[in-house]
Amino acid sequence: LTPLLPHIDHRNRGMRTRLGCLSHKSDSYNDFTAILPDKPNRALKRLSTEEATRWADSFDVLLSHKYGLAAFRAFLKTEFSEENLEFWLACEDFKKTRSAAKLASKAQRIFEEFIDVQAPREVNIDFQTRELTRRNIQEPSLSCFDQAQGKVHSLMEKDSYPRFLRSKIYTDLLSQTQRRLS
Repeated sequence: LTPLLPHIDHRNRGMRTRLGCLSHKSDSYNDFTAILPDKPNRALKRLSTEEATRWADSFDVLLSHKYGLAAFRAFLKTEFSEENLEFWLACEDFKKTRSAAKLASKAQRIFEEFIDVQAPREVNIDFQTRELTRRNIQEPSLSCFDQAQGKVHSLMEKDSYPRFLRSKIYTDLLSQTQRRLS
C-alpha cells in the first residue's frame, strides 16, 4: 500500500486544482478576446449574425467555421471536456498525413495522448473501440482512428453541442453580432 500513497496524493492534488479552477471558469463572455483566434475585435466585426446563427443548423457547420470552432472550444473548456474536440482535430490532421514514416509516429502519439487507458487527455470511448484502435495503429492507415473519431464526434454532437447552443457563450456572441447591426 505504501507505494500507492504518493500516486493517490498526486491525484487528490490534481482534483483540488481542478475544483479550484471551477470557481474561476465562467460560461459568460462579454470579452471575446479569449475565444476568437487572431485579432478578436476584427474577427467579431467580420462575424455576421447570419454566420453565427448558421452554427445552430448543424454540428458540422459549427466545426467547419473558424470562429464557430473557437467558440465551441472555449465552451468545452468551461466544461473541462476540450479533449474531445482536440482528439477530433488531431484525427482530422492525421488524415492529411502523406508520409508513411510520419503516419506511424503520429498514430502512436494520438493513441497515447487520447485513447490509451490513463492517457493524459483520455476521451470517453468503449472498450471495443479502444481495442480496435489499438489493433489499427499496429499497421496505421489514414482510417485507423475513424471509429473512435466517429464515436467522439457523435458524443459531442448529441451531448456538448446542444448545451453549447444554449450556453451564455453562444448567446452572448449572437447578441454582440446583432448589437453591431443596430
